[in-house]
This record gives sequence, C-alpha cells and structure tokens, in this order.
Amino acid sequence: MNFRARSTVGVTLLALLAAATFPGIAGASVLGIGKKKVEQDTMPGRKLTPAQNALIDKAILREKDVIKTVKERAPLVETYIQNMKPDPVLLQVPESDLHFLARVDFGKIINDDSYKDYKGNFAAKKSKLSFFKDSLGAIGGISSSLRLTFHDSGFVQMILMDSNGFDRQHYTFTFIRNDFLGNIPTAVFDVQPISGKREFGRFFGRIWVETRDGNVVRFNGDFAGSIQTIKEFYHFDSWRTNVQPNLWLPTSFYVEESDPKSTSSTLQFKAINYVWGYVLRVPAGDAENTSLEVVNAQDVSNDAPDLSPLGAQREWVQQAEDNVIERLFQAGLLDAPSDFDQTLEALANNILVYNNIQTSRKIRVRTLLTEPLESLAVGNTIILSKSLIDTTSVITSDGAQQMGNLNALLAFQLAHIILGHRLDTKYAFSDRLLFPSTSVFERIPMHHTDADNEEAAKKAMDLLSAKELAGGQQYFGLYLQQLQQRVKALPALNTPVIGDALIKSDKDTTFWMQAMVPKGIKLDMKDLKQQAAMPLASFLRFDPWTDQVVQMHTSFEPILSSRDKMPFEVEPVYLKLSYYNPPAPPATAVGAAPAPAAAPPADAAPANPAVPTPAGTAAAQPAPPPQ
Repeated sequence: MNFRARSTVGVTLLALLAAATFPGIAGASVLGIGKKKVEQDTMPGRKLTPAQNALIDKAILREKDVIKTVKERAPLVETYIQNMKPDPVLLQVPESDLHFLARVDFGKIINDDSYKDYKGNFAAKKSKLSFFKDSLGAIGGISSSLRLTFHDSGFVQMILMDSNGFDRQHYTFTFIRNDFLGNIPTAVFDVQPISGKREFGRFFGRIWVETRDGNVVRFNGDFAGSIQTIKEFYHFDSWRTNVQPNLWLPTSFYVEESDPKSTSSTLQFKAINYVWGYVLRVPAGDAENTSLEVVNAQDVSNDAPDLSPLGAQREWVQQAEDNVIERLFQAGLLDAPSDFDQTLEALANNILVYNNIQTSRKIRVRTLLTEPLESLAVGNTIILSKSLIDTTSVITSDGAQQMGNLNALLAFQLAHIILGHRLDTKYAFSDRLLFPSTSVFERIPMHHTDADNEEAAKKAMDLLSAKELAGGQQYFGLYLQQLQQRVKALPALNTPVIGDALIKSDKDTTFWMQAMVPKGIKLDMKDLKQQAAMPLASFLRFDPWTDQVVQMHTSFEPILSSRDKMPFEVEPVYLKLSYYNPPAPPATAVGAAPAPAAAPPADAAPANPAVPTPAGTAAAQPAPPPQ
C-alpha cells in the first residue's frame, strides 16, 4: 500500500500542471473530478468453497512472486494519454495528448521510501529524453500526467494491485463466476478492503485468477481506500501475459476517466500503458558464462573473394548499420525478427521489382515498438513504428487499402536508401555504441535532414507510379486527410522518438508526401463505407518478454455509425490470453545462419499483409475452474 490522500496543495499544483500541459482542461475540471463516494459495507456473497479458498491462497502467494520478479527487472514503460472533448459527429475526439517513454528500474520504485521525498519538477522537463535518466522522475512524470498525487507511485499500483498487503488480513474476496479469457480458464472474484482497514490506496475492484496455478491475469477497478474521504479516483483495467512457465507479468493497462459535467457520456481523458523488455535485467548480466565456441560452423574463408574498394565501402556501411540495429534491439526498441517483418520485406522487394531497381544488399524491415507515428531507414533496414502499421491497417475484403498504405510507407524509406541517404559510418566503430541503453536516443540521431526528406518524397512518388502500385495511392491520400484533421490535437503522436515524422514540422503541419493527399477520395466522416484510419493497437501485438510482434486475428466488426470509426484513438485493452508455450527449435542446424527468403519474380503479386503469417502456438490443456 503506497498511497496517501490528495492534499489541497498537491491538487492545486496538479491543476496548474494539467492546465499548462492540457490547455483544454480547466482548473475547475481537474479539481472537481466527482462527488465523494458513499461508504459501502462489505459485499454480501456466498461462502467460498474449499477449492475457491485454496485458489485465493495461491493467488496471494503468486502475487508476492510477481512483485519480487518485477523488482528485479528494468523494462521499458510507455504511457500515451489522450484528453478528449465532445464532437457532434463522433461523440468525442482527442483534444490534446502526452507521450512518455522510459526504462524503469522497478527495484527503485516499489516500496522505496525515497520516492516520498522526490520533488521533481516534471513540467520543467521539456525534453522527453530526460525521462531516460531517472526511474523516479519517469514514473513521477507519468503519475503527474495521470493526475496521481500519491506519495508513492500510483502507476505501480496499476500493475501490482497492492505491493504491500495483498492478503486476507487486508482484503475480502467474493466469488462471482467462472470465465475464460482467451483460452485461459479463470475464476472471477470481487475484492475490497476489509471494513475498518480501508487505508488510502487499497485496491477496490475485481480480479481474474487462472485456475491452473493461481496467477492473477487481469484486474480492474480503482483505489477506493477510505471511501468517505476520497473523491472519485481514475479507473483502470490491467492485464498480464504468461511470458515464462508459471510467470505472468504486467503487460498493459487502460485508464479512463469520465467527464462529470458531460451530458453526452463523453470522457475527460483515456490512456494506455505498455510494459515490455523484461529481459533487460538489473544489473546488466555479464559475459562470464558466454561460450566462445562456434558450433557446427564451416570455415569458408578460403573461398571468399577479395573486396573491391566499392565492396569494402559497402561492407563498412553494413557494419555501421548492423551495429545500430543491434544496439536498438538491445535497448528494447526494435522487435525481434518476425514473420510479419518478412511480409513487409516482401512488399518492399515488390516495389523494387516493379520499378526495375536493384540494390547491392537485401532490404530488411523491422518494427519499432513505440507509439508515435514514425519511420526511418538505417542502412538497408527500414523501420516502421507499430502504431504507424496499426493505424494504416484498414482491412478490406481484397486487402488493397492496407497494402496501398504500407507500400507508401515503405516507398518513402526505400527512396532514402536508393538515393544514398545513409547513416553516419562512424557507428562502424564499435566503441561509438558502448553507452547505456537508457541514453540510446541522445547518442544516435537517425532522422533525415529536411532536404533529404524532400528528395525522398519526390522519389517515393516516382516509385509508387509503377502501374502495379498506382492504384494504391488513393488510400494513403485518404489516410493523410484523416491525419490532417488530428495533427494539431495529437502533437505527441506525431513527434518521432528517433526517426522521421509524417509531418514536416510542428509549425508546418503539411506532410512530406503531401502530393498523395489529392489522390485520395474526399474524406467524409459520415460515410459508413469509408474508413480512412484505424484506432491505435488495431493490428499488432508483441510479446513483452521476447519483443517479437504478432499479427492479431480479429473478428470483423461492422461500422454502424460514425462513432465507430475512432481514428488514431486509444482504446481499451482486451488480450487473447494463453499459456506459455516454448518456441519451436529452429529448423536450421545449430550455428548455421538461416537461408534468406527468395525474392519474388517480377510478375509476382504483392504479398498481402492481411494474410496471417506468424505461426500460432498451441494452448495448454485448460484446467477446470473451481466450483
């Protein structure tokens, strides 16, 4: 339990911060979040059966193990917040946004009294890079923006419920029902602090406990604490993933707060948080157990040709590229190579084939796991952010709209590669990258210059003019029209972390590929047959342990009104949970490199990214729920 009451001074300062950060939030709306809750008695319920009591005891023990594990880790934490306003057509639309990205040492946060005395001036931290230097400052910045004025990190409670007292001495449990989350059988319990022990910050809500091993896999509610004295808290829904055998770790949580003054049930704000990169341990592991033996490798050095000066230059550029890509992956920013990345590589190769262009080295594609809309090219590796892929993935019966959007994104960075806009080759020297992963963004500027982007945009238009690709231009033009309506309200979403934005600058909200806009049909939000852009997290998920992206297989949801469109918006989290299944052994021999994918012929149809590509994993046999 890590909370205390909101003080008048704390709330007043927070109102000023929110007013400065969210111009659309008036001080009164921050202070007047809601009326005081009415004291509730302990919920009546059926007496727990022995099986249910045993499951609760398991859950309490497993929660302690989760807390211990999280304290040993320093994962990446990303929070994206959208402040909402009413809209006559869409019900509500984003009015402003905030984005936080940090690597957090949870051992310094959980039950650490030093946080109580932390008085960081988060409003003064103008650079988002500053959040990579201090776990306390990072979490404090997120907590302040979510209006959490608790004396420890309110953020931590949203992933751990109660890091100091989740037990029968502090809580009562009432069985509600049996339920399935994905293919995980769960028992659902309502949880509330014991009457008379409702200290500030105690969890008040509902938990889902998987019935095989007793792990809490989902919980939602708020922190009611001493209900009579605390105004309405934000509400959250927190999910976990089975990342290793019998280990479920926090993955994401969704937060929203209703606007008490709204007559149309609109929200005041909503936010999404992701946690990943759990393999980034603290302290960093040493290399004392690393084997230097090369297994099953064949010495072919005598067969390798000598390199020409041009070949040597290309190898030097390749070395710089490999160093940077490896460093970004080690920092937890890039996904592990995946089947979906190979699908994007096939699309990029199609663009080259249709334009009769050859490259000296294979084009590779990776996914940036962060929220802002951005792309970049590092040598011959194209990187697209996850949200850029998600929001352009409008699924149609023929897949043409999604493919047209992806072709445009890939063509822009392919143009940089073709034009020779390469990374600084100083990174071919390994010592240039020997710095902490927490400062990776400050050390490797990878965005292109304005002149390079202008040149690449023109070249991209030439690439997309190939007869096999020209028909897809209309879709990306429509996407940019939709984004144009949101650019001023979503500056954080359009501010890249490391690469190139779609827009030219904060002051100039036109796009680098502005020439695509008139090629799209006119945007009409009332046209239910027209979907210009998707909400966030629409197409990809990623494993918080391996950092590998996985394509979702969602059911078709028809658009019944304009309110169903929600372009670029944060939405609630619903994960398809499953038990951990160890990865299948690679098909290639140990120590041998996998064979590169064959390039499609010139007359090959473009690969369809809507076709499921990742290999599925079989779920473990579910255990019966307790009765």
